[in-house]
Amino acid sequence: MAKQCNIQYYTLTDDMLKEEKLQWFAQTQFKDIPFTHIQPDKNNNWINIADNDFDTLLPLADKAVKQGKSKKALFELFSLGVVTARDEWVYDFKEENIIDKVNFLIDVYNQGLEKHKGKDKDDIKNLVDYSIKWTRAVKNDLSKGKKYFYDDKLIIDSLYRPFIKKKLYFSKELNEMQYQLPILFSNKNYVISISGGSSSKPFSVLVTDTPYCYDLIEKTQCLPFYRYDANGNQIENITDWGFNQFTKQYGKKGITKESIFHYVYGVLHSPAYRKKYELNLKRAFPRIPLYSNFQQWSNWGKQLMELHLNYETIALYNLTEIITDTKEKPKAKLKADKENNLIILDENTTLQNIPTLAWQYKLGNRSALEWILDQYKEKKPKDPTIAEKFNNYKFADYKTQVIELLKRVCTVSVKTMKIIDEMENAE
Repeated sequence: MAKQCNIQYYTLTDDMLKEEKLQWFAQTQFKDIPFTHIQPDKNNNWINIADNDFDTLLPLADKAVKQGKSKKALFELFSLGVVTARDEWVYDFKEENIIDKVNFLIDVYNQGLEKHKGKDKDDIKNLVDYSIKWTRAVKNDLSKGKKYFYDDKLIIDSLYRPFIKKKLYFSKELNEMQYQLPILFSNKNYVISISGGSSSKPFSVLVTDTPYCYDLIEKTQCLPFYRYDANGNQIENITDWGFNQFTKQYGKKGITKESIFHYVYGVLHSPAYRKKYELNLKRAFPRIPLYSNFQQWSNWGKQLMELHLNYETIALYNLTEIITDTKEKPKAKLKADKENNLIILDENTTLQNIPTLAWQYKLGNRSALEWILDQYKEKKPKDPTIAEKFNNYKFADYKTQVIELLKRVCTVSVKTMKIIDEMENAE
């Protein structure tokens, strides 16, 4: 009979540098390490075990509900974001660039179709033209003799990263996985996107009314307000069971499925909620508490939703633009200087007086402003063909619109943090 396993655990602090950790190992004998005997909890977590009431809260989503095997979750349908497996080919700031890249890709694919028709899948993988991005699904299409056709109507707006929209070629052939997004966005919709389980970064949430990338925040899932049946009929996605949990708690007055949707968005921004359930949110779909003041939380959620959905038209924050040089082709910088409340755009232009509060609105490890700076930097594409044939991005072409976007998202960030500050002592 095997002996029962005994697991001893010790960890060094996260703020130790690599050199300090190596020095600790060199100087510490094994017998002197102050191990702790650990045992798993009911969910098989061995470390960072959460001791709270998370399991008693209202489940937002559940696979059994999605599959029609249960009714006990607030939302019936949920979905991951689109995984293209070829972002550099099918995303771009400009539609004309999408047209060029996708047509090139399809032409190379169709040439391979004629050349390798009838060949075995194992042979094909060694023979195809790797100047384009192949995946298993595309190779399978080739082996089946499926021809690809370009379609202008498949170019759509997509939320690629927080407050960064790009054009996307939304094609079931050239997107490796679309999950439920074609159904969810077959007509108008808006969804609460959240970072998924096992995320490495802090929990994040952001509403959008367009299809979105799996990497929008991290392993992004969404909770949609609407779902659509096989006939295209629009149905509110909050379940009757979930609606009844709220009316039992608060009564029917002022409770609608839309106000519940706002409530969820508000609570998911709560600093107290995120702190208390930090470990749970890294491991499982969020559950939601029923706080005493429903209308206040719903109102906060509605305000946040309006800010985040309308970031492209919100008032410009009054940042100061400083022209420090007059070079004709200034080198792009796109750097945040938080200590001095500056954004350095290029060798010519700096934005001053960034409010300290704006840096505090974060999605994952970056502030909303830093997401914009990151996405508009000049970077060499990773794909060699894109780098050789389609690398025409220059920050200078987008400078004016980036300045405007930064000013608008600065307004969004400050107003968001003021609402979140109001939440601090609410529960």
